[in-house]
Amino acid sequence: MKKLLTLLVAAIMAVACCFGLVGCGGEDDTPVVALITLHGRSSTYDKNFIEAFETACANKGLNKKQYAIVSDIEEDASCYNAAKDLVDQGYKGIFADSFGHEAYMIQAATEFTDVQFYHATGTSALSVNKANFHNAFASIYEGRYLAGYAAGLKLLTMTDKAVDNNFQLGYVGAHPYAEVISGYTSWYLGVVAALNEYNAENSTAYTATMEVTYTGTWYGETQEKTAAETLIGNGAVLISQHADSMGAPTACENANVPNVAYNGTTGKNSLVAYSKINWVPYFEKMIDQVQGGAAVETDWTGTIATDSVQWALGAGAAAGTQAKVDAVQAELIAGTRKVFDVSTFTVKASAIQSVIDDPLSFTPMSAFTLDGETVGHITSLTVSGQEVIKTAGTIRYFDESVVRSAPYFQMIIEGITII
Repeated sequence: MKKLLTLLVAAIMAVACCFGLVGCGGEDDTPVVALITLHGRSSTYDKNFIEAFETACANKGLNKKQYAIVSDIEEDASCYNAAKDLVDQGYKGIFADSFGHEAYMIQAATEFTDVQFYHATGTSALSVNKANFHNAFASIYEGRYLAGYAAGLKLLTMTDKAVDNNFQLGYVGAHPYAEVISGYTSWYLGVVAALNEYNAENSTAYTATMEVTYTGTWYGETQEKTAAETLIGNGAVLISQHADSMGAPTACENANVPNVAYNGTTGKNSLVAYSKINWVPYFEKMIDQVQGGAAVETDWTGTIATDSVQWALGAGAAAGTQAKVDAVQAELIAGTRKVFDVSTFTVKASAIQSVIDDPLSFTPMSAFTLDGETVGHITSLTVSGQEVIKTAGTIRYFDESVVRSAPYFQMIIEGITII
């Protein structure tokens, strides 16, 4: 009888397997999470998300039938359509990685309330206040600052490239969004910090100025390469970027100009450093939530202290850079150094732009006039009614990513020119 029962159970399971009623081969085929990306692996930005997603899924024990990656989804209704299709397939958590996907993810979240929707770099989760819609970002400005510090150390090995002790820098940006402005400003401040600290120890006076050009696209290899070539032609001796192709690094490699990348290694001998957001911790939180674990915050910000921001050096870094940048990172984590220390930069009153649809209040200290405009260090600044100039010990600083996870630093500071 026992043998007969065993055979009967085996037969039932075989039939269920044939009709897809249960997973076969010892695997659970139930869909869990899915990722929507703007481009594919050829984009350094999207590749970073894809690899982190795959790692998180593996870390959480999901097999390849339990997660999906849908790439080349434009920032239009095709995002909603992709999300809806994934819902229809049974996925309970869906993440989209590009700024322009947000409105379509909110549309899907409104319609499919039993599915969790997650979105990177967005700004609306706090205001729409839906239990199943989340924004996420990280304090990448910390990583960019550290990469900028490494770039400053590199410049100090290139003093023959300085004109009247000034190094001309170039930066290829995608769009004039706060995310990009915050990024290139923090990177530039890192460069300047390295130079100033060297100057203080050696009684020198090296400075840096930077030209920024926007390509108008997140991923445009030709545009990015041309932009970098233009900046180099204008005198830039080192290039960084917030754009997603190999265009700018290729131009740097061809011209033997050092570069600092975003989201991974680019170039060969020219690469000084790169920074990136490590999305693995967030994706693991997302997987936990849709499998019955703790809810993910409506608006989440990872930091360098939680390993959500990472950086590394390339073959073009100056000798001794690792130890020096490690020390600066330790200061950032301890709070004894701040990226946007307001004593380290000045800004014109006209450069204060609106953020989150609210005007910024501007109160300069030690104000002076430059080209007919009021210029100074900032002592008070509000974003959406919240004061974002804070004090830590003796440091007054702009507190990025506290009002929301996505950046809102939108000031063009002195030393940076948009071309």
